[in-house]
Amino acid sequence: MERHEISRIAHRDHPVAAPLSDETVRGLLERLLRGREDGRLLDLGCGEAAWPVRALAAHPALRAVGVDTDPVALRRALETAQRLGVAGRIGLHHTDAREFTASEPFDAVLCVGSTHAFGGLGPTLAAIAPLLAPGGAVLLGESYWEREPTPLAREVFGDGLSDLAGTVAAAREAGWLPVAGHTSTRTELDAYEWAWTGSLTDWALDQPPGPDREQALRTAAEHREEWLTGYRDCFGFVTLLLRRSPES
Repeated sequence: MERHEISRIAHRDHPVAAPLSDETVRGLLERLLRGREDGRLLDLGCGEAAWPVRALAAHPALRAVGVDTDPVALRRALETAQRLGVAGRIGLHHTDAREFTASEPFDAVLCVGSTHAFGGLGPTLAAIAPLLAPGGAVLLGESYWEREPTPLAREVFGDGLSDLAGTVAAAREAGWLPVAGHTSTRTELDAYEWAWTGSLTDWALDQPPGPDREQALRTAAEHREEWLTGYRDCFGFVTLLLRRSPES
């Protein structure tokens, strides 16, 4: 199976592809769209478009665009949008987020758990800036080190992460100011990992013997081991609501 397919299965029982609860997702969307309920929303790396579809269902005047490289996820996003009666207000683009352009700016932009597509936090914010309308806001989700990472944690996530203070400082240095934020709780972080590994295992156990089943079981077991023995006690996730600094 390809990486996209494994990810889709692993996320099927979790509200979004990030360590955030349903309640947190609702609250973050409401804060992002405050005063922008009749505007335009962009989700870079939207996957199955869980964020914009929820936003559209809650705000009848809102319009949205989702961008992703996974055509299957985008088809499922459209199916969900049709089922909820919001398909006429969302555009889905099968393209690399780094190459996306728009004829008019957006009032709000989402990039939660997808900064790796741009090469990190700084390049992500640089790419978002020309897409955002004056007075607009960005909801950006980023991983960080809660404490000194283990060697295995560094092996899993690389050397690109900072601590929470460094993550916020990087956003400020890039010309953005945090106006709200949410640091994922231990409950949210654990729920996400249990869902990721559990959904993949559950799916595999319902499959006939074969390479897909073995790959899914192996991937879930490896991920669970990395989480429990490598990064559970040092990994964090922050979702920042950002606006442009007046000096930028």
